[in-house]
Amino acid sequence: MSNQPQGNPGDIINWPMLKIVYRTDPDKIAELLPPGIEPGADPHVNLTIYNFPVPDEPEYGIVTTVNANYNGIAGEYTLGYGIDQESAIFISQETNGQPKYPCTTEYFRLGPSVSARCTHQGYTFVEFKGLSKGENVPQDEFEQHEWWIKVSRATGLSWEPSAGYDFPPHVVHVRSKYGTAWREEVEGELVLRDSPWDPLASRLPMREQISAHLWWPIFLDREIKLAGKLDPEGFLPFADTISGSRWPGTSGGPKRG
Repeated sequence: MSNQPQGNPGDIINWPMLKIVYRTDPDKIAELLPPGIEPGADPHVNLTIYNFPVPDEPEYGIVTTVNANYNGIAGEYTLGYGIDQESAIFISQETNGQPKYPCTTEYFRLGPSVSARCTHQGYTFVEFKGLSKGENVPQDEFEQHEWWIKVSRATGLSWEPSAGYDFPPHVVHVRSKYGTAWREEVEGELVLRDSPWDPLASRLPMREQISAHLWWPIFLDREIKLAGKLDPEGFLPFADTISGSRWPGTSGGPKRG
């Protein structure tokens, strides 16, 4: 245990990320992917719950992705970054198409106990409780590919998707390279609760919990760039989303009807 990440007492730089993977229905993932982005080999939903300084103050958040491929590259399509730091939401959307939106996350560890809860618009949509096994599980360096969408709807008074775009939909390729300082498996239970704002329970129902672990990453490299265009007409049904996420919605709110 002496090789665990160390630092100043109370320093949030050494908070681990809680990473949870579960299996859903392949057709559920396919429904959420715009034409041009294909489902991955495994119908997995990936949740990352964290507390990390951005840039120099704590940001609590939850990242929701699904396994997906673009241009033959296996990666993850990002449905949302629910965060509690408002200043980072709008600039991230504008600059890179990163789907950030406001969310309150409670996440802590006390000894082996690990707890997390995520709430948006009064709805708690994710809960997790578990016990860490405490021993390191070594992991080789790896690259992760993440797909975001940068798009700007047409200026004007129309809320209809048919109004078109000022900037048509483009795929943003986020390539990250990581090492692992420490990793601990966690035995616990993920609970998805119904929410019209974060519809994991209904749009990506859990069929099997695959894994959960605490992860202390080593950030080795990151590149964010435009990777290609999506068909503008084919993307129209995916243009209207909930809050700043990529969940399908109506005029910025939950999908009605």
